[in-house]
Amino acid sequence: MAGIVACVLLSVVTVVNSQVQTAFLEYMQTRMGSLEERIAQWHDHSNRYSSELRDFKNQVLKMLENIEKERDTVRNEMENTNVRLDRLEREVDYLETQNPEPPCVDIDTKLTELHQQKKKKKEKYEKLTGCPKAELAENEEPDVQLSPPVNRKSYCSDTISQVNAMKILKRFGSNAGLWTKDPIGNSEKVYVFDGAGNDTVFVFSRMKEFTLSSSTRKVPRIKLPYPWIGTGHIVYGGNLFYIRQDEEFQVIKFNLTTKTIVDSAVLPIEQQVPVYGLSKFNYIDIVADEEGLWVIYATKENEKNICLAKLDPGNLGIEQMWDTPCPIENAESAFVVCGTLYVVYNTKLPSRSRIQCVFDVSGTISSEHVPIVYFPKRYGSHSSMKYNPKEKQIYAWDDGYQILYKLNMKPRDELY
Repeated sequence: MAGIVACVLLSVVTVVNSQVQTAFLEYMQTRMGSLEERIAQWHDHSNRYSSELRDFKNQVLKMLENIEKERDTVRNEMENTNVRLDRLEREVDYLETQNPEPPCVDIDTKLTELHQQKKKKKEKYEKLTGCPKAELAENEEPDVQLSPPVNRKSYCSDTISQVNAMKILKRFGSNAGLWTKDPIGNSEKVYVFDGAGNDTVFVFSRMKEFTLSSSTRKVPRIKLPYPWIGTGHIVYGGNLFYIRQDEEFQVIKFNLTTKTIVDSAVLPIEQQVPVYGLSKFNYIDIVADEEGLWVIYATKENEKNICLAKLDPGNLGIEQMWDTPCPIENAESAFVVCGTLYVVYNTKLPSRSRIQCVFDVSGTISSEHVPIVYFPKRYGSHSSMKYNPKEKQIYAWDDGYQILYKLNMKPRDELY
């Protein structure tokens, strides 16, 4: 009896185990089928993504090829434009040499009045008689004495209307510096100050020699007794007026013929700060115009705006001082024309320089009346801009390049 029970129990256990195994196998088959479906979906998605990525890559490659072609096209157009500009500049220079500008002739007021009176008398005579009146004989003198020539300084009234032309001469020296000519007299010498701190001035006999020079080994030079600071120096009347920093800022008057110091002075300016926001090495900028020498500076007391002073070139004394409304921020340089201060502004990222603030010491013009004048430069920021009143040109130093800006002038009464 016990054996029969054992056999029955063994049979039941065997049947149960068989059912469990079958259920487990079915479960595993179901899970495996689900995994196979998910793997198939992943393969489909992966193939689709790979195809889209391949198409996107092909599109990017085509865009890059088109951009490269457009860049080559733009480069060729720019090269052609530069060639045409150079050719145009040469043609303009040639025309200027063939047709020089007429000299400035002062019209005598008495002679003009005499001419008007004669014209009125002639018209009255012809109206009464009906016959034309004979002109003066060639050797007949007018019955009035001509007045002496009028001094240009007494009625200088020019203002800048625009930059008429730009000429890039060459690249010489470091990023900062200045080059200039003496506006007094007939000297054609070009003086070059390389750097914002040095003691050697290069002297070229004329502009052509400076333009064609490829080395400074044989160029005459002047070694100054004290090194300069900044780029605010000027050559005027055979003397070099330059800035020296010892314990204080000094203006040194150095005779270029005798190579000696004529005079020196400490300007009555306290707590000076850099005068231009983009040219931190300039604390004093000495400039020249039709009326003499000027000093452009800034002080800690008025550290937001630029100041102006009239300098006596004889004894280095300050004749008069003005506070201007022109801000220091983003200013790169400035110059004076006919007693009017023009401040040139830029941005920290190189862009087109522009005259954006004007201060006239006589108070007859203001920034609102003067149009914004742009300088079509190509490089960085001007470290110096020296106006030559005799030539009506600006000698500029732009990131190591020496540039000439020819100015177009007009009377200030035309501004109103």
